[in-house]
Order: sequence, then structure tokens, then C-alpha cells
Amino acid sequence: MSEQGVADRLREELARRRMSRQALADMARISLSTLEKALSGSRPFTLATIVRIEEVLGAPLRANAAQAGAGGKDLAPEHMGAYARAAVHWIEQDYVTLRASFGTPGAVIAYRTRIGWDEEAGHLVFAESDRADGAFAQSGHVSMPNLSGHIYLATNESGQHRLIILGRPTRDGQMFGLLTTLQVGAGSQLVPVACPVAFVPQAQLAGLAMGVTAEGAPMFEACKAILDRALQDDFCRWRQ
Repeated sequence: MSEQGVADRLREELARRRMSRQALADMARISLSTLEKALSGSRPFTLATIVRIEEVLGAPLRANAAQAGAGGKDLAPEHMGAYARAAVHWIEQDYVTLRASFGTPGAVIAYRTRIGWDEEAGHLVFAESDRADGAFAQSGHVSMPNLSGHIYLATNESGQHRLIILGRPTRDGQMFGLLTTLQVGAGSQLVPVACPVAFVPQAQLAGLAMGVTAEGAPMFEACKAILDRALQDDFCRWRQ
């Protein structure tokens, strides 16, 4: 694709997202001056600049990248954020998921979540495993809309939803946010519940036993300190 073609495609993506040039420059870690000159044609786009912008937008700007996404196999549907596979490769791995225990006050629940690309569906999916309550393990799709900059792990089973909202990863690859689901109450009653949640690259918690980790157990303090960051570092907030 020509320089003018890349510029036209970029203007279209900015308009579609209602994103300012300044916001794009900040998120892509380039100067506004560099972006403006490239869009005006007074300076060519470098490959590094284009790649950074594509990662932010989650959409291809080059013809070869667009062709790779033809057929929908390397470009997620628009309702999931229209992200390109190459732009989200960094998230594909196994995580230890940490959240508060609903049954043991003060304890932390740990289980595994795998995030990866579904070749047939053409978007990211997730699946939980090693849960003490295995019957409640979740799986679903991953949305990454550019507008909010957050990551959404959504389960939809016959219209019943569970949602995890995560912020972008920290320098060490950890992600924090909120989980909203239904908790088993008295009898067959299901009660809406929410709690902070942390996704930690599996290698960072090697040796941790999955399941309930209570005070005094090996690695409890490490898990609790990680989970506490969700609120302490303002990745999510409680409002009453």
C-alpha cells in the first residue's frame, strides 16, 4: 500500500473510533509532530511507526496485513473490537487467575486461565482449568475494543453472562480488574457478586498449588499482595 493509502486508512480508523491524533500518538509512543507530518505526506511512515499504530488500533493499515486478515481468520469481528491477530499475540499464554474466595473469608482462590487464538472462529478465546469447583469453570470470547483500552473476557451460556474486565498489562505482564458473576446462595438461589481479580503469567507463580490458598499456606502472602494491587493501584474501584 502507498504512503497515501496508509494515511487515508489511518484517517478512516481515527474517524471511526472518534480518536484524536494526540491520543493515538500518546498510545503509540510517537510524537504528535511525527504523526502529523506522516499524515500530511511531508515525512514517510516508518515501518516501526506503522506497526506501533496497528498495535494500538488493533487493525491493519498495510495491504499485506489486511490481506492476511481476509476471510476473518486474522481479524476479530467488529463487535469484539476488530483487533488484528498480530497486534494481540502478546496476550496469548497461560495465566494464574487470583480472586477472593467466596466461601473462606480472607483466602485467595487460584486457578489457570488460558488465552489463545481460535483459528476457526478468528478471535481470541479463553478457558479456565484446575478449578477446585471444576463444574463452574468458564470459557468464552475475548473482546479488546480500542475505545476503552480494556480487555473483556465474556461467557455467554444460553443468555447467562459472566464478565471479567481487565486493564492493560503492567511491565511484568500482570493484568488486574473486576470479575462479575453469580454465587450459589441458599438452596438453588443465585446471587450476583463481584470481586477484584488478577491475571499473572504462569511462570511468575511457579509451584503454587491451585485451589484455596489461606493464611499460613505457602505463597499466600505473595498471592494476597498481588491481588491487593487491583484496588491499591487503582485498576478497579468499589462504589457504594
